[in-house]
Amino acid sequence: MMDRTDRHFRYFIRRITSRTLLYSEMVTTGAILHGDRDRYLAFDPAEKPLALQLGGDDPADLARCAVIGSEYGYDEINLNAGCPSDRVQRGSFGAALMARPGQVAAAVEAMRTAVDLPVTVKHRIGIDDLDRYEDMSAFVKAVAAAGCDRFSVHARKAWLKGLSAKENRTVPPLRYEDVYRLKQENPELTIEINGGIVSLEETESHLQHVDGVMIGRAAYDDPYILAEADSRLFGEDRPVPSREEIVRRLVPYVQDCRDRDVYLSRVVRHMLGLYAGIRGARAWRRILTVEGCRPGAGPEVLLKAMETVEQARMEQA
Repeated sequence: MMDRTDRHFRYFIRRITSRTLLYSEMVTTGAILHGDRDRYLAFDPAEKPLALQLGGDDPADLARCAVIGSEYGYDEINLNAGCPSDRVQRGSFGAALMARPGQVAAAVEAMRTAVDLPVTVKHRIGIDDLDRYEDMSAFVKAVAAAGCDRFSVHARKAWLKGLSAKENRTVPPLRYEDVYRLKQENPELTIEINGGIVSLEETESHLQHVDGVMIGRAAYDDPYILAEADSRLFGEDRPVPSREEIVRRLVPYVQDCRDRDVYLSRVVRHMLGLYAGIRGARAWRRILTVEGCRPGAGPEVLLKAMETVEQARMEQA
């Protein structure tokens, strides 16, 4: 998710769940090949397992970027064939690639040849008038023949003309049954479902039909929904961390960021949803937002916000 799943968000989420696969923001091949690579690709080892999501359509460029991603230590290379934004469309990649399954297959083959990592594809169930189940099935079969390791399917079509990227996340109806059918008809493929999933209860329900579940914006807006993921989904025998424990685990990281002159606001903006639905959540967001912008702000702001929430919860009790 652009402007969301940066390294600070991923480090934060790792204090909540250690097993869930995390993704980078989508990074274009041009940014990697011609830009500041550390800015786009550097990460803390604590963020792993971690997939690098690429945006592009040229097989040779994607293969070169896959090699670079492998050298940085990513665990998976993912090709985005689902983003419907205007900027991505102008680059002829993202969801527009669903109209060119041969190009996607060539890209997957090139990346698989270049690196010894899983190569996966995230896509929609369709675009514009290419929205029949048969259209998606043909796309998947063509890409599977090139060796794609997993298909992450957003169960909404995308209208490339007429809807904004935001509208494309909510307006087209969800068609979970199409994704279930894709798995039923292709049991040998690894199929993951995405779109509109907001809880572990829903995740467990979907896992009766598919191999994996991707949760996006719901986990950003209310990250604590992942607190039981390791125990419920991965069978880990470990206690579920409280919100207070999560905050305290972040203190060394926030201190390190301050020591490296990273503004606190850049770090804590991803944590605003930690207390979603909890008494004191508004105070949590206000303190992080207002005091996090002050020069030299550090972990004391995080602790103050946490203590304010905990006090509000005690008063309620």
